[in-house]
Amino acid sequence: MRLVEPRLAEVTVIMVSFNTRDITLKALETLLQNAGDVAMHVVVWDNASHDGSADAIAERFPQLHLIRSEENLGFAQANNLVAEMVESEWMLLLNPDTETYPGMVENLLEFSKAHPEAGITGGRTVFPDGSLNIASCWNKLTIWSLFCSAFGLSRMFPDSPLFNHEGIGGWKRDSVRHVDIVVGCLFMIRKRVWDELGGFSPRYFMYGEESDMCLRAAARGYSPMVTPDAQIMHLVGASSKKREDKLIRLMRSKATLIRDHWNPMKIPVGIGLLWLWIAIRRFSAQFGRDEASATTWKSMWASRKTWLRGYQ
Repeated sequence: MRLVEPRLAEVTVIMVSFNTRDITLKALETLLQNAGDVAMHVVVWDNASHDGSADAIAERFPQLHLIRSEENLGFAQANNLVAEMVESEWMLLLNPDTETYPGMVENLLEFSKAHPEAGITGGRTVFPDGSLNIASCWNKLTIWSLFCSAFGLSRMFPDSPLFNHEGIGGWKRDSVRHVDIVVGCLFMIRKRVWDELGGFSPRYFMYGEESDMCLRAAARGYSPMVTPDAQIMHLVGASSKKREDKLIRLMRSKATLIRDHWNPMKIPVGIGLLWLWIAIRRFSAQFGRDEASATTWKSMWASRKTWLRGYQ
């Protein structure tokens, strides 16, 4: 790995952090240790953290480009602003709640160069214990996938490609494959393609922005891909501490994706299935013994008007 000036970099790595000081430091440490033989410029955008993240990053990694935002602009807008400064041919978005495995950046860059038809590429993610974390890529939302989620079929049959279509059930992310969605935790894209797509839609404050971009890329003829040779550990959701907040943003993003990308005739069905999904969870939880879960689903049901509207 060689840290270089922006104009000399093969790839610019962008990390957007918010109140994840310790794990962000670990993410940067493993990135610099394990990137591989590649010339990189690394930019860290701190989204107005109040846990001392920016100061800690500046002290530990003075060689990196740190940007201190005065307000939390969210994931999409922060990446858009950094992308305007990028001079390299390639960009890699990397979450702060990750740890890089050996050769990851080098391998993903070489894979991306070999598959220009992909437009967007990603890799394989695992949990801290090394077990598979499937959330590096997904299939797009469909009426069938929402039906399976609403009635719990995707949870009952997680390894079924039929009932867990969105999660690509049964595939261990251990082979090269075209996918609908590459997740933003590990997201490689040519700067030219990013500019062609106009960056992330600023409507998506958090969650859904990469799905929207991948679907827009597909509409232009690209076919996103992943490779198992680029691997990271991903904690998932470290900057979203409250479960209800995360779920509301996830459901808002799903509602927005449906409105942005579905046939107008299907949109009411999709929104209705989102409503049914939470209604079933709310009804079921009141008969369970998990008080925390019951509280969560009660809160989600109470806020349904907010998330059903999506991002405006």
